[in-house]
Amino acid sequence: MLPTKNRTGRWKPGIVKQVRAFPFAVGLRGALRDGYSIKQFRGDLLAGVVVGVVALPLSMALAIASGVPPQYGLYTAIVAGAVVALTGGSRLNVSGPTAAFVVLLAPISAKYGIGGLALASLMAGVVLLAMGAARLGRLIQFVPHPVTTGFTAGIAVVIATLQVKDFLGLSVVNSGDHFWERVADVYNALPGVSWADASIGAFTLAILILWPKITKKVPGPLVAIVLGTLAAVALQQLGDYSVATIGSRFSYVLNGETLRGIPQLPPMPVLPWEMPGGDGTPIGLSWQLVRDLAGSALAIAALGAIESLLAAVVADGMAGTRHNPDSELVGQGLGNIIAPFFGGFAATGAIARTATNIRSGGRSPMAALVHALFVLAAVLALAPLLGYLPMASMAALLLIVAWNMSDAKHFVKTLRIAPRSDVLVLLTCFGLTVAFDMVMAVGVGVVMAALLFMRRMAEISGSRLVDESEAATRSDLPPGVLVYEIAGPLFFGAADKAISAISTAGDTRVLILDMQAVPAMDATGLVAFTSLLGKLKSARTCVCIVGLRPQPRQVLQRAEIIEQPGVLTFYATLDGALDSARRQTDQRRSPTASARLAAGK
Repeated sequence: MLPTKNRTGRWKPGIVKQVRAFPFAVGLRGALRDGYSIKQFRGDLLAGVVVGVVALPLSMALAIASGVPPQYGLYTAIVAGAVVALTGGSRLNVSGPTAAFVVLLAPISAKYGIGGLALASLMAGVVLLAMGAARLGRLIQFVPHPVTTGFTAGIAVVIATLQVKDFLGLSVVNSGDHFWERVADVYNALPGVSWADASIGAFTLAILILWPKITKKVPGPLVAIVLGTLAAVALQQLGDYSVATIGSRFSYVLNGETLRGIPQLPPMPVLPWEMPGGDGTPIGLSWQLVRDLAGSALAIAALGAIESLLAAVVADGMAGTRHNPDSELVGQGLGNIIAPFFGGFAATGAIARTATNIRSGGRSPMAALVHALFVLAAVLALAPLLGYLPMASMAALLLIVAWNMSDAKHFVKTLRIAPRSDVLVLLTCFGLTVAFDMVMAVGVGVVMAALLFMRRMAEISGSRLVDESEAATRSDLPPGVLVYEIAGPLFFGAADKAISAISTAGDTRVLILDMQAVPAMDATGLVAFTSLLGKLKSARTCVCIVGLRPQPRQVLQRAEIIEQPGVLTFYATLDGALDSARRQTDQRRSPTASARLAAGK
């Protein structure tokens, strides 16, 4: 329904309130609302340049790992990085291509090309936008920690495995779709190791490891990539060795001419379905193609939501800020919708780049915007030089990314100290991610975690008979009265256990159910509870319910379970229920006393 105006010609207040409440650009609006000074801009400018230096080689490396030419990773960092910064819900998140996506994107690009990858990213953006608009950001926190730890470590192993080929300069004939096939292909290709490529890869890797121990003022990736490139050029010139580079591996067509390396052009508007498919021709747009990519798009959206919100949480912890998860999903959705129309693909919040942004002095979304502009300037000014970057150096950079992503120390510590059920979930997610894919790992992991959680709730849910000595601490327990305490949620995993434990003897006149420790009740719990009330009513036992909490009370009210004198009554305290039970038993023992009570005597 379109917005309408009232008789004064102004928009109705409800419409204005809804527009203002839409989770859009909360991070930027919050930063500007708190005041933005020249000093803060200088800090954001420096931080944006530092993050841009880190993002430049990393974006290319991640594009290559995803199976597409490196310029598409740069376009993703430029367009998605800027759009998410301006429209998202975190002040400090830096978005772009990330390592977590590689295991999802590589199979898509292998089958459908960059066109299919862009279309799947566009579809994922629509899903993310819908999630943010529906305010589902808080639901991501329900993904259990063992699940995220397991599939993240699994992704790291897969990424590292994919880099061995370029790191050693291997010529792999058949790259299988599954992990063990890739391992076998690499193993079979080992006799053809290029010692020139392996030397450049090892040299770059050593610098990436050692440089942070020397200084953190200059980003390690910048130093390692520059020195690795210089070493490769020297090796080729002095020793006549052949080293694979971006220029030797990738090419592009401009004005009908095929050129090597990366085009010295900004991201240009393009329709995703007009980009090349797996066979090199425009992929086109059809309902069947959308259906084929739907599963991958949902997986990209789910992983993008988890990754971006985790990065936002890390940023909040480091800088003391507070993000809006719904607005962050809206921003990620817009970024993934717009980027494919400029040659980009899936993007999300990057934890490493976000942390670098904060450590370098970034305090607002302007830093992420500067990072995108820096990458754009680098493409326009340095594209010919980027073609000299060795593939082995890019592989070494991703090996470090995979190691940091795995968080091996935390993984091992979790295996050592976590409950066995959580360890089982973690190892299952890890194994499925490596052996199959992340989608299966997350699905199975969440289901396992949910089942184990329900088992734990069922273990702590139940009922017990309160004996006379315990009840006497409040007041004497009248004869013919039983008190049961129900504890824990009455849901489908625990309701039968809790309710079936309640039994009554033939001479029980009043049964008191203390439900102060029942936080929730679902439909299965309602059915079991209703069945119990029916049995007690048939046995002519009066039921007193004590301390009913709001959610179970609403459930019973919707089921029209209401007070019936002599059959079912509700009390706020156990003492009130015991007093009522005493009066009822007195009335049943003495008709005269009952008459006097009825007369008010």
